[in-house]
Amino acid sequence: MQKIRVLLADDHTVVRQGLRALLTVESDIEIVGEADTGRAAVSLAKKLLPDVVVMDVAMPLLNGLEATRQILRQLPSTRVLALSSYGDDEYVQQLTEAGAVGYLVKQTAANDLIRAIREAHKGRGFFSPTIAKRLRDHCREAFVNGQPVKKRADSLTSREAEVLQLIAEGQANKQIAAELSISIKTVEKHRQQVMNKLNIHDVAGLTRHAISKRIIESSVTTKPPL
Repeated sequence: MQKIRVLLADDHTVVRQGLRALLTVESDIEIVGEADTGRAAVSLAKKLLPDVVVMDVAMPLLNGLEATRQILRQLPSTRVLALSSYGDDEYVQQLTEAGAVGYLVKQTAANDLIRAIREAHKGRGFFSPTIAKRLRDHCREAFVNGQPVKKRADSLTSREAEVLQLIAEGQANKQIAAELSISIKTVEKHRQQVMNKLNIHDVAGLTRHAISKRIIESSVTTKPPL
């Protein structure tokens, strides 16, 4: 029997250890790698070609949303399951629009993850029960009212979102350029576009925005860019 190859992406070692312990006892599942940043998840996915990526939404350097977009752009047959402490409709919608086939809240992941991985591998969606119920209710309400389900349009490009996260994490233009392998001039261009689109023109404001949108966690230590 061919095992389901799984990549775990979470920046908390204890969480990854717990997920590994949960999954390794399953005879049809194999953990092929672990990533502690979104960028590492993208790199490992390209290298290891997993069947399923279990992706934490709040990740340093590159958040789970952008990591999901990049992985699926390059590996469209890979399935991504989002894993988060938050089950807000906005984040569920963002991840599903990015291509994730499921969304689990960490509080109940132990009960649902194994089944979710198996369903994802078959190309089926899987959501934590509370999220699934809300999705059904929203679709029913939209159908009854004769309104299409509203699709969210993100004003930032994928690259701009990356730059925003790195700015909010306290990285200077030179560091961002090195991290993304682009020129400082290109970073400055993206930085200005982000500020213009969000109508926020200082680093502190961008950081508050990133925290409010959970692009980064409030516990992330930031420092003024040099």
